[in-house]
Amino acid sequence: MGNFGDSVASRIVLIGNKEIKYINNMSVADQKERFKELLDYYTAAIIVTRNNPVPSIMKDLAKKMNFPIFSTVLETQQVTADLISFLNEKLAEEDTKHGVLVTVDGIGVLIIGESGMGKSETALELIRHGHILVADDRVDIQHIHNDLYGHAPELIKGLLEIRGIGIIDVEKMFGVSAIRSRAKIDLVIQLVPFDTHAEYDRIGEKTLEHEEILGIYIPKLILPISAGRNISVLVETAVKHFMLMKTGNGGATIIEERFIKLAGKE
Repeated sequence: MGNFGDSVASRIVLIGNKEIKYINNMSVADQKERFKELLDYYTAAIIVTRNNPVPSIMKDLAKKMNFPIFSTVLETQQVTADLISFLNEKLAEEDTKHGVLVTVDGIGVLIIGESGMGKSETALELIRHGHILVADDRVDIQHIHNDLYGHAPELIKGLLEIRGIGIIDVEKMFGVSAIRSRAKIDLVIQLVPFDTHAEYDRIGEKTLEHEEILGIYIPKLILPISAGRNISVLVETAVKHFMLMKTGNGGATIIEERFIKLAGKE
């Protein structure tokens, strides 16, 4: 309480059992001097933990200076952990992607592609299959603890735009279980127009391409789209394929193992 030389301005100060005992051993004059300095510049807020009483001198100074002091029954260690988690989320680096974010079998899938590729219609079909909408059209993405989390802007949360129909309220149409406020992004699926002259992967590589977002590389599958292809079924299949690849059970691995066995018999 008496050394501010190495203190960082605009910090949050936690006062627990040890600090309360120390304060109680200080003289009234010392408390007034130290609290005035503490509340004047160095501190954004003070949190008194473990339901300890706020020192009366500190409380009086806080009222005069309009300074925020909070009290909680939680232990100091728990408050510290909660604050770090909260601030990491609120101060996280952010980006925005044009696309749709859904969870398919618990996997967060960011569907991207040019306008008119059917991203929202795909999301609608996936919702009908029991999967969950997180965001449509615009996905706000945060970098938290080396992972990416996406959510919808408040204005369009829970809404889905379908050309020819308009904006639909997913919760009212399919129930509250059809939407989520946020989801971790595990896989990116990019929808591209089918090109008859392009060469597409027909076996399935062991390693996927990656989409770089906020310095994090997310596995990416590219799906060529043409008339008659059921995109929602392709997305569901792509997710299951992705999950199998993570366990080393993808189709490419199986083909390679069978080829090695057959080659060994010759």
